[in-house]
This record gives sequence, structure tokens and C-alpha cells, in this order.
Amino acid sequence: MEKAKISASQLFILMVLFELGSALLVPLAIRAKQDAWLAILLGMLGSFVLFLVYHKLYTYYPNLLPTEYMQKILGKVMGTVLAFVYILYFMYDASRVLRDFGEMLLTFAYPDTPLFIANALLMLVIIYTIRKGIEVIARSGELLFIFMYVLAVAGFILIVSSGLIDFKNLQPVLEEGILPTVKVAASETLYFPFTEAIVFTMILPYLNNSKKAKVTMLCATGLSGINLVITMLINISVIGVNLTARSQFPLLSTVASIQVADFLERLDVFFMLAMVIGIFFKVTILFYAATIGTANLFKIKSPSKLAYPLGIVILFLSITIASNFQEHLHEGLYIAKFILHIPLFIIIPPILLFIAFLQKRKDHGGKHV
Repeated sequence: MEKAKISASQLFILMVLFELGSALLVPLAIRAKQDAWLAILLGMLGSFVLFLVYHKLYTYYPNLLPTEYMQKILGKVMGTVLAFVYILYFMYDASRVLRDFGEMLLTFAYPDTPLFIANALLMLVIIYTIRKGIEVIARSGELLFIFMYVLAVAGFILIVSSGLIDFKNLQPVLEEGILPTVKVAASETLYFPFTEAIVFTMILPYLNNSKKAKVTMLCATGLSGINLVITMLINISVIGVNLTARSQFPLLSTVASIQVADFLERLDVFFMLAMVIGIFFKVTILFYAATIGTANLFKIKSPSKLAYPLGIVILFLSITIASNFQEHLHEGLYIAKFILHIPLFIIIPPILLFIAFLQKRKDHGGKHV
């Protein structure tokens, strides 16, 4: 591990940027129609329970990376295999988010640019940042977080003042009862974007005050959840359920429809800036976790050396992951969920916690004798 430390406020900012990352981009939970906001809220509440599991594991091993404590809990072979699976997952997820970025850029600004070039440019910046370490990532987060929020608040004021919001689009609430909404929460929003933040278990050991970890994680998830709820409420009330569902990037369509006093329009450029910031941090954090995890697992002295090879793998993966955007979305929402999200986020951590708990009890029991 690096000898770096980050503060609780930096962890908070990184988590919010991570969870907003690519979630602002897509029509989140739109299968719940006008109750999408409720599905996001339920997903957020469900993720709180899982964060308490991740946090409890961290309190058992505050100075170890998950790649280390998995070996302690499951033994050398099983632990190494599981740690490796998580590292592969972080790389896979980073490549997915990078693909989102490339698709957005090509759709809106550079239709003739090859996807590879768009992704490679962002990847170069990310590799540079990774080589600088977690403190630099955290400090750049503090700077860009303010910028992103200024843009968000300005956008919100403009949408409200341009009179686009029509609350009728949000009715009727719970048209088909609560069950469909709960289903969407349990099958979509719980994993994306909330429990994806399991990646922060790789960053918690760098926290300078471990007592603040739990509050910070829950507050960051709460804030990003509320932001996503507001975003979906605005999307649906401005462009309606059907357009939100059909649009690849509904928030861009919403922002593009802003017109204030005949002179303020075409503001999607500013929105794209905010999206690039969010996606940059999401890929960076996933990539960083993969880098330190790999270095730790294979006893590599300087993790920064891994930035180039792993970065190239993520870049190529982002291109080959799917032949088009629809396939990419389908894979993320349906296939990855069963193969990756449910086992890695929901099933394995509680099992690890249970075994760790038994081991700790046994250790303490042994001492009393």
C-alpha cells in the first residue's frame, strides 16, 4: 500500500462523484415508469444494509486491504482466488464506464471520431492520475466536486425558470401498486450505482480517521441517492416517461430543452463537462482499486508500474465489451447482474463477515481459557 492518507471529507466527495458517475447519464430505473424516483430511493435504502456489512468487515481488519483479509478469512488459496475475482470485476466495471463515456461523446459531440480515440484520450489522463496516487485523486476530487455542484444548481435553476416542469408527468404515483417498484429497486438500482461502491473497501484503509468511515459512507450514499432522485424527477417531469425511456441519455435531452428568455440555450455542453468529471472519477477509482489490489496480491513493490498495462487492458476491454450501445446496456442491466453483482455484492460479503466473526470469537474464546 501507499503511505498516503485521505480525510473523511475527501472520502465523502469521492463516493458521491463515484455514485453519480455514469448513473446520471442513463435512464435509471425507468422500468418503474413514473415511479423511477421511488425505485432509486428504495435501492439506496437497501444498499445501506450492505454498506454496514462492508463496514463491519473493515472494522475487523482496519489496516488491511480486502485482497489481504480475504486470504485471512478463507485461507491462502481460496482468498487469493476471490480477491482476484474482485480485481477482475473492478477492471470490467471500469471498462464499462469508459464505454459509457465514449458513447456519450460520440453521440453528442464527435460523431465521426472512432470510439477508441475518445476512450484512449480519457484513459491517458486517468493513467497519469493513478500514477500520482490516492491523495492526488482525492484532492482533484475536492476541486472538481465544487465545479460539478455549481453546474448542477445552475442547471436546476434554469430548468425551473424556463417553465419546463410538468408535475402531471409524475402521476399517477404507484399506479400498479408498490410491487413493480420494489422489483426494479431489487433488480437494478440496488447494484447500479449504490452497491458498486463496494470498491471503496479498497480505499477505506487509507482513511486517516477510521471511526468516521461508517457515517461518511452512509452520508455520501444518501446525498448521491437524493441527487439521482431529483434528476429522475426532473427528467420525467420535463420530457415525460416515454421519452425518458427511449432516450439513451435522458438528462442530456432534458438540458437540451432549456430555453430561457430566447438567448440561453444549447446548454448541453456544460452538462457534458459535469458528466465527464463524474465518469473520470468513477473509472479512476475502479482502476485504482484494481491497481493496488493487483500489486498487493502479487507482491509488486511499486503499484504505479501497473498503471500502463492495466490501463491498456481496460481500454481494449471497453471497445470489445459489446458491439453497440444497446448490447452494452443489456449486458450491464441483465447479464452482469446475475453473474457478477448478486454474488459479489450481496452473497459473498455477508459470508465473509460471518466467517470473520466466528474466527474472532474463537480467538477471543481461546484467550479467555
